[in-house]
Amino acid sequence: MSTHALPILEFVARNYKNFNSRSTRDALFAYWDHVQGGGRMYWAVAGAMSSAQLGITLAPAIRAGLVHGLSVTGANLEESLFRLVAHHSYKDFPEYRYFTKEHDTQILAQRMRRVTDTSIPEDEAFRAVEKFLVPMWIEATKKGERRFWHEYFYELIKKLPKKLFEGDPQECWLLAAAEKNLPIVVPGHEDSTFGNIFASHVKTGECSASIVKSGIEYMGQLYDDYRVLSKGKGVGFFQIGGGIAGDFPICVVPSIKYDLQEPVKPWAYFCQISDSTTSYGSYSGATPNEKITWDKLTEDTPMFVIESDATIVVPLMLQALLEMQGDPKGANAVLKASRALTKKSLAKAK
Repeated sequence: MSTHALPILEFVARNYKNFNSRSTRDALFAYWDHVQGGGRMYWAVAGAMSSAQLGITLAPAIRAGLVHGLSVTGANLEESLFRLVAHHSYKDFPEYRYFTKEHDTQILAQRMRRVTDTSIPEDEAFRAVEKFLVPMWIEATKKGERRFWHEYFYELIKKLPKKLFEGDPQECWLLAAAEKNLPIVVPGHEDSTFGNIFASHVKTGECSASIVKSGIEYMGQLYDDYRVLSKGKGVGFFQIGGGIAGDFPICVVPSIKYDLQEPVKPWAYFCQISDSTTSYGSYSGATPNEKITWDKLTEDTPMFVIESDATIVVPLMLQALLEMQGDPKGANAVLKASRALTKKSLAKAK
């Protein structure tokens, strides 16, 4: 069956049969089942996904209501803004694998900060944004105001003059999230360029550290956000990479249950996309089953692990989901046909 409006979905359904491709297909189908049935999806984004321009598909997905909450690193938060205001000044280095130390020293002299095969321009990104953000911190210090880290960025990106945009605002996930006032946590935000810049202004006495709410307060807010998001069919957990962006928010379920001693729904779906292979003692490389013992997931939770490059897998999945939302009847027909073939194949194997 060809609907012509679902090229990515049809490609996945036809070609993704085994190994990581099968996991990708099954995770995509289960994501659609969950949100189509009224469920919500919470995303955890680690790595350098904003520098890798994930916003091209993530921003439309947020606007389309396919993403309902976010946990991101401080780097991903600020780098989405950098891509918006300094896009033309980025430099790409496709030959980075063959660089010497001297090559990277030359890049440093150009005031570029390399992230694998691309680079962030210091003056057009860090210093340009600094001119807007630092005065906001100073004003908050004078007034004794306290906000979450992302709230400063939400305010800034919404009030920035559009003439300063170099990137496409339709491809900026931070702008999309700010416009929807999406629930978001930024655990470990101190570990970012602007976390360092903020620390320097605190050290000099220009800003008060107290104007930024703590990670503990983020968890307190997440308790409330989770209760709202998990109503009805529940909320799933979609994780890119490992580290604190994923570790922090997934703990909200056992914390509500054991620490607050209140009833709570478990996560309704789990998918992790990471190039971290299963390994001893590695949280990022742990199988989802391990999370059952921590009461984060249950044996009935749909669980998927895709050991692959998220810059390849995630845009593919998001584009397919956007297609499916545009033609839900056609999408359901493709899923039904694909599942029938899978069922037939499994029956033959018995």
